[in-house]
Amino acid sequence: MKLKFSFKKFEELSLTELYAILQLRSEIFVVEQDCIYQDIDGKDAEALHIIGKKNDKIVAYARCFAPGFYFEEAAIGRVLVSKKERKQEFAHQLMKASLQAIQQVYHTTTIKLSAQQYLTKFYEKHGFVITGKGYLEDGIPHIAMCKKSNL
Repeated sequence: MKLKFSFKKFEELSLTELYAILQLRSEIFVVEQDCIYQDIDGKDAEALHIIGKKNDKIVAYARCFAPGFYFEEAAIGRVLVSKKERKQEFAHQLMKASLQAIQQVYHTTTIKLSAQQYLTKFYEKHGFVITGKGYLEDGIPHIAMCKKSNL
């Protein structure tokens, strides 16, 4: 099954979409991962929001940033797929949609992300390479990964 993807600036999100996104992020990053941290970090207003819907329900999401905002490169973060939908390969569809959105909006394919270490193989399948040593972010092992431009 293919998800229907859209990407929106913060001001283009409906209140219903924003609520669903924040609820899903909290469900995964705070509750499921048992990590108490401030998810609403003041950066959403600058993000490009990648939204994957199945039957009009948001089940996949990521947020992207222009080069120079979060990192020197364009950035992808808050990558998630609803727990109930993880066996469907939706994460790969989400990454492809995120990469396309960054290329279309920011005109680059040079991208950096802070990956949870157990997901490095997943990101490597999308052209990312490890670019440093591991570190803890909110108590969870992470590692920086980059994808260089092929434009």
